[in-house]
Amino acid sequence: MDVKQYAVGPFAENTYLLTQNHQSILIDPGFFDPREFTVFESDLEELGSELVAVCLTHAHVDHIMGLNKVLNEFDVPVYLNHSDLYLWNQYPDQALRFGIRTSGFDFTPKELPEQESFSIGGFLFDVLYTPGHSPDHVSLYFPEDQLVIAGDALFRESIGRTDLYKADFDLLAKSIREKLYKLPEETKVLSGHGPSTTIGHEMSNNNFVKG
Repeated sequence: MDVKQYAVGPFAENTYLLTQNHQSILIDPGFFDPREFTVFESDLEELGSELVAVCLTHAHVDHIMGLNKVLNEFDVPVYLNHSDLYLWNQYPDQALRFGIRTSGFDFTPKELPEQESFSIGGFLFDVLYTPGHSPDHVSLYFPEDQLVIAGDALFRESIGRTDLYKADFDLLAKSIREKLYKLPEETKVLSGHGPSTTIGHEMSNNNFVKG
């Protein structure tokens, strides 16, 4: 599987493009500057791939601010966990807090439930429900590629913020220990901000949540 990472927007959020067998999934489109979106489009064209879906680890503003740009160009489904749709429904208010004026969405995303072997197009992955940073948060685990996209749950030697509305440190720590730290230690972790890491490194070196 080919993985491209884009650090985009005013929050330096990591958006990921996953591609295999000429199909692609876009994870957490945070495009803000039109040039960022152009790079993604160019990569997709160069890969000769068809975008088949957008998956969201959660609906904080920095992870979805590029979604309208994507949907204006691509007719694809959007997937989000439905455990709590508050952040999705409050997107314009979220954005306004950062001085960004935008409209909300006129649709509800498709359900992205906690489930083993969830299938989208030719992609097969496990959906791990990992709340704590946000109430709708999931991580996407690709066993065959030894890769987990952890969103804002787990960072290199850090964790997602828990001082936000509906965030909970104890719940996030539980999610990390019971869902992410149960993965093989060699699993590569792609986070919503910053560099990649591995499960084993975090179990040994993460001072916020020890393994």
